[in-house]
Amino acid sequence: MSVLDFEKPIVELETKIEELKHFGTDKNISLDPEIKKLEEKLEKMKAEIYARLTIWQRVQIARHPDRPYTLDYIRMMTMDFIELHGDRQFADDFAFVAGLAQLNGTKVMVMGHQKGRGTQENVMRNFGCAHPEGYRKAIRLMRLAEKFSLPVVILIDTPGAYPGIGAEERGQAQAIASNLRDMAGLKVPIVATIIGEGGSGGALGVGVADRVCILQHAYYSVISPEGCASILWRNSVKAPEAAEALKINGEHLLQFGIVDEIIPEPPGGAHKNPDQVAMNLKNTILKHIKELSSLSKDELIEKRYNKFRAMGEISES
Repeated sequence: MSVLDFEKPIVELETKIEELKHFGTDKNISLDPEIKKLEEKLEKMKAEIYARLTIWQRVQIARHPDRPYTLDYIRMMTMDFIELHGDRQFADDFAFVAGLAQLNGTKVMVMGHQKGRGTQENVMRNFGCAHPEGYRKAIRLMRLAEKFSLPVVILIDTPGAYPGIGAEERGQAQAIASNLRDMAGLKVPIVATIIGEGGSGGALGVGVADRVCILQHAYYSVISPEGCASILWRNSVKAPEAAEALKINGEHLLQFGIVDEIIPEPPGGAHKNPDQVAMNLKNTILKHIKELSSLSKDELIEKRYNKFRAMGEISES
């Protein structure tokens, strides 16, 4: 189990409680009053720590290695998932998964970035950083969904699109730009959710949706806090300050009109209770699909266009 710095006091107290329980069982001694006091202290400590998390600490939660990834949510939320592969031009991208599934009987095309567990899988999944073929696969399957009138469900979790030489040679920027253009005119409902990291064009490349949601401790940003700090301060150690300045958390994004809804997580993050978060996510997605399904194709496209045109507006007094 990975432990973040600000969680160490919680883990130490949890360990102490477990040790007392084992000691009492081994020695046949009742330590219930002492254990109860420590458990009350633990709950109070959790409430205090998780209530005053900084934006940088929430970024750390978004990157937690135990956090559920796209395939985890697909397994918990959907039935009859059939993965589809390839961009029909170059290759299949394991950093981006997609396929047909059912959400409570509603047939959908579901897709998203996929990180790995452990070094070997992370290398295979390219740490969730999609290549151009990943974005081309995404739009190919979105068009397939449009052909069969299926809503598109997208789960975003990437530090950014892969910036390697091979990806640039195969048209990374063009692949993302084409997705932005084509998603804007897609004639089926699109619901996207940032479930962890929402980094730069890698996230936006599949983020032009009718409804954009975000999990409570996820973030969505034009640049990573470390990248921003390296540019502004020439020092990535300033990442916590950059995170605060970028306002990349759900509350600020909702205020700015970048996202439409914040989906709650349990104290400590989605990895503390994945099943509950998956249920919250599924209910939210189904709610938005139901609302969007009542719109005509022209209304859907017009509202999506107006939604993104309204972003970044400023007013001068």
